[in-house]
Amino acid sequence: MVSYNTKEWFTFIFRIHKADTFRKLLPLMVGIGLYSAFIGYLELEVWKLSEQSHVKNITIMHNMLGFVISLLLVFRTNTAYDRWWEGRKQWGSLVNTSRNFAMKISAMVKDRTDRNFYRKIIPTYAMVLEKHLKNQEVALELFEDVDLEIDHHRHKPNRIALALINHTNQLYESNKITGDQLILLNNEITSFTDICGACERIKNTPIPYSYSAFLKKFIFLYVMTLPFGYVFDLGYYVVPVVVFIFYVLASLELIAEEIEDPFGDDANDLPTEEIAHKIKKHVEELL
Repeated sequence: MVSYNTKEWFTFIFRIHKADTFRKLLPLMVGIGLYSAFIGYLELEVWKLSEQSHVKNITIMHNMLGFVISLLLVFRTNTAYDRWWEGRKQWGSLVNTSRNFAMKISAMVKDRTDRNFYRKIIPTYAMVLEKHLKNQEVALELFEDVDLEIDHHRHKPNRIALALINHTNQLYESNKITGDQLILLNNEITSFTDICGACERIKNTPIPYSYSAFLKKFIFLYVMTLPFGYVFDLGYYVVPVVVFIFYVLASLELIAEEIEDPFGDDANDLPTEEIAHKIKKHVEELL
């Protein structure tokens, strides 16, 4: 995730970051510029359509469709941002759950071996979940001194949660914690699994294909028809105007695509790895 100062306006204006959509769209922008120049040449120089009013009236269609496409893009952007923010709230809940669980263990469990187990495995859950959401393999080093079965075909966060439940239940059976304390600890472990399920729901439920495909086609057809009407009013200045309109519309769609899955490695995705390391630091301080 890109860290920045929201108050530095000139930094935003004159700095081109690698995450900017301009670089991604540059080949298409060049192509659309050439296309607009070609259409302008045909209408002004070859077909001599400048005096035919029925061709000029095509701009009325663009005015009406411009309102529709703006509503679609607003809905698309808001939906994508809601998914990004929901992912951030879930990882914020993971931070709080890890802290609360570590504090309760610190107060209830006195045996050094048991405390070391939780000191290791609580932050391990966050690290494993981070890699699970990115579809990355989990390094065996994460499980050092923790007795877990590593199987690439198994749900790794569930294996961590199962180990937490098993060890906590063993504390109760060995009379190291009371039944009331067991209930309190089990509630925290359940929260881990709830957070994992919510993150998987965000990741595995993309925007419906039909909606996403329709919006892309709509933007493409809208931009492709712009030169036909506006070339009579703008002349060859229609080229930069059409390119700029395409850049704005396509950039909004690209940004929405990037943030709707907030658990990847893109510049605007959530800093889940950094959050996992903070959880590790906090748990180690508490235990």
